[in-house]
Amino acid sequence: MSEPIDVDVVRVFTDETGDYGNELGVIDSTGSTLGREQEIAKTLGFSETVFVDGIDDELFTARIRIFTPAKELPFAGHPSVGTAWLIARHGIQLWALREKAGEVMVDFEGDITWITARADWAPVFHWIPLDSPGEVDALDPADFTEGQHFAYAWIDEGAGHLRARMFAPEMGIAEDQATGAAAASITAYLHRDLTILQGEGSVLLTNLVSPELVRVGGRTEYDRRARLELL
Repeated sequence: MSEPIDVDVVRVFTDETGDYGNELGVIDSTGSTLGREQEIAKTLGFSETVFVDGIDDELFTARIRIFTPAKELPFAGHPSVGTAWLIARHGIQLWALREKAGEVMVDFEGDITWITARADWAPVFHWIPLDSPGEVDALDPADFTEGQHFAYAWIDEGAGHLRARMFAPEMGIAEDQATGAAAASITAYLHRDLTILQGEGSVLLTNLVSPELVRVGGRTEYDRRARLELL
C-alpha cells in the first residue's frame, strides 16, 4: 500500500524577474518519512531536499535536516534560504534555523531572504579560478567524476561580480544551479562581498560579516506542490 507525501517545491536564488534559481523540495517530517529521508531525497532528485522536523513559535526557530540524493548535509545554503522563505510565507515569524552544523540566523530585506552562517560549515570545494566567464560557460559537467568543484571567473572584479558553476558528483549532483554553501565559502576565501551569477542564471548575494561568518541572500519563488507515493 502506498502513502502520499506532499512536497513543496521552490526555486531559490532566482534572478530579479523570478526566473532560474535552484529547485528545492521541502517536506514536513512525519512518522512516514522518518528513516526514509535519504530514499525520498534520491527519488525526488533535487540537489537538496529539506525535512522540517518542527517549528518553535516561542523561540522563532525551526529544526531542519538536509539531504542531497547521495548524503545528508550538516548545512547548506540554498535549502536554508528556501526553507526560511517558505516558512515566512506562511506568516510564521522566524529568526533562526537549527541545522546539524548549528544555528543559522535568518533575516529578511524586501524580497531578499538572508541567512548568516559559518563559512567553515560548508563542504570542502576545489576552487577552479578561470580567466573569463566564457571559460566557465565552456566546462562540461561530464568531466567531473568525483569531489566538489567550484569554477569561477570575474565578470567585474571591481564590483565583486562573479560567474560560477559548481559540480558535485560526490553529492550525487552533476551540476548545481545555485550553491549557497559554496557562495559562503568563496566569500570567505576571497575576503569580500560578492554577487554570483551561477548555473543558467541564478543570482546569489553575499556579505562578509567577519572572517568566520558570511551572510548569503537571494530571491525565492514558489514553484509547485508535488506528491510522492511511498511504497
